[in-house]
Amino acid sequence: MSALGGLLAEIAACRECEASLPCGPRPVLRAAEGSRILLAGQAPGRKVHESGIPWDDASGKRLRAWLGVEADVFYDPECFAIVPMGFCYPGTGRNGDLPPRPECGRLWHPCLLPLLERVELVLAVGSYAQAYHLPSRKRTLTETVAAWREYYPRVIPLPHPSPRNQMWLARNRWFDTELLPTLRQRVAEVLGR
Repeated sequence: MSALGGLLAEIAACRECEASLPCGPRPVLRAAEGSRILLAGQAPGRKVHESGIPWDDASGKRLRAWLGVEADVFYDPECFAIVPMGFCYPGTGRNGDLPPRPECGRLWHPCLLPLLERVELVLAVGSYAQAYHLPSRKRTLTETVAAWREYYPRVIPLPHPSPRNQMWLARNRWFDTELLPTLRQRVAEVLGR
């Protein structure tokens, strides 16, 4: 078994924060040694926790449309490493899902990310992923996403594609007209399509 395969098996068996997880541990991530794009999100939602398939919800459908890829490409770990900041569903709070548990970032990311040597593009989805992958991010998520050219072509910060973000998308029309065409072009370029 490869170093990455062994590490993914360890992560799948992780019970580090079991007592804090309302639905129990079920790490949801995908990666391969040949992954070309790192998709760094926040944490799985309830539906993803139940299915065990990352981005298996309305947010994932919108994200795939943003990227201009079909599900077969999106779920091919040779194309996309799907490594959220928290691997397990953290539960729900007053305003939606709770933040990702911090244990994954401390325990697993420093070991896992260096094994993804072929990654050419990091998609930092949401403020938690941006805080980790963009130490020089701006004050707010909107400012960070608006400054995407400063991080391009290695990292592209994105808002969460949740249907709950309709207001954000409506207020920030430049996202559709300026960022999404470049995002699709860069994804196609990295994947050789």
